[in-house]
Amino acid sequence: MRVAQVTRFGGPEVIEAAELPDPVPGPGEVVIRVAAADTIFVETQIRAGWNADMWGVVPPYVPGGAVVGVVAAIGAGVDPSWTDRAVAAHIRSGGSYAEQALAPADALIALPEGLDAETAAALMHDGPTALGLFGNAEVRAGQSVLILPAAGGASSLLVQLAKAAGAHVTGAARGERKLDAVRELGADVVVDYAEPGWLDGLRADVIFEGVGGELGASVLPAAADGAAVVSYGAPSGGFSVHDPAELERRGIRLSGIEQVQFAPDVLKEITARALTEAAAGRIRPLIAQRLPLESAAEAHAAIESRSVVGKILLVP
Repeated sequence: MRVAQVTRFGGPEVIEAAELPDPVPGPGEVVIRVAAADTIFVETQIRAGWNADMWGVVPPYVPGGAVVGVVAAIGAGVDPSWTDRAVAAHIRSGGSYAEQALAPADALIALPEGLDAETAAALMHDGPTALGLFGNAEVRAGQSVLILPAAGGASSLLVQLAKAAGAHVTGAARGERKLDAVRELGADVVVDYAEPGWLDGLRADVIFEGVGGELGASVLPAAADGAAVVSYGAPSGGFSVHDPAELERRGIRLSGIEQVQFAPDVLKEITARALTEAAAGRIRPLIAQRLPLESAAEAHAAIESRSVVGKILLVP
């Protein structure tokens, strides 16, 4: 089978197309014929060698932790009714940048009727993240919510969830293309965080901050006293650092990425819920590009350039 394989740590060019033996399912496993796999920012960081010891990844390896497709083969002990069914699954050992991928049978989620594979793939990571962050923030009707970067994968879903909850949503993004996308998602106000003074006059009851670094830390003055601040991303290379004394003095409740480090059974449940929400038309992911496996390096380069608006999917 064809795969996109990281041959060594480095830039996008270290991802190369390769041929590997077709996977064979062991007991309790299935082989999924991949229809679409998402690409996410953290995969570019892992490929570059960031925190390699923590991730436990050693090249050569096939990236990708989630897959959508059709069950092509089953191992011993797996219910035969899964065969030929359209499914989604998180695969803890990676390997979805491929024509076929192994998945544990207990991770399988049947695709809801009417939901296409590409939409499902675009939600596999961002859907559960957005639902988890949003639920913990307890957003209420009438609150002011600031989201940045509002055109990101999980963040674009947070815009939709906050609007559906009756909140007043300010979406912060960089560049006119991304601002236009955030407007289309329903944000009441859009601001360009590359502009000086972009925080002037902003006051939010809830802040979802997924950029990290100095930019993420800079949003604290926009938080109302008693606000909830959710810091969940580190594309800048590190999570935001906020002054504990100020948080305590102003009664600000800070939470982070730890709230969406789900146990496998919880991840399966919340992913299924995200797919159901999408099938019902209540959330939709932004999809920027669909690329073949041979263009996985191009996908990583585009993600790192911050030039795309929405998800890049690999479609074997």
